[in-house]
Amino acid sequence: TSNRVYDAFYGDYQNLTAFLHSHSYTGNALACAAALATLDIFEQDDTITANRALSEALRIATERFKDHPHVGDVRQTGMIVAIELAQDPKARKPFPWQERRGRRVYGYALEHGALLRPLGDVVYFMPPYVITPQQ
Repeated sequence: TSNRVYDAFYGDYQNLTAFLHSHSYTGNALACAAALATLDIFEQDDTITANRALSEALRIATERFKDHPHVGDVRQTGMIVAIELAQDPKARKPFPWQERRGRRVYGYALEHGALLRPLGDVVYFMPPYVITPQQ
């Protein structure tokens, strides 16, 4: 990349320039072997078909958040749910970034046994594929 692009993303969270991302262990032999084994299990157990039912159960379970006074949007694709926190949900006005609302929700959920991923004021949830609808 160019220095201009690099500089645009380099910085601390409070400067609003931090580049929030994730990656896998690209090219790691052990990770690749695990991925191939996982693909075999997906095929043997018909995981994708099972996940369609699970994602529908997840959609139904997260419907209640849509009317929460601090939720601007609830989005879902398959087994991934994103809940956008907002100071004014109708206008989707965000909270002041200094309040770190997503991080606070993450901390609360963690104390209660749920693992979320906060990115700013959007909190992501992706349950494991082996979860049951009751869980």
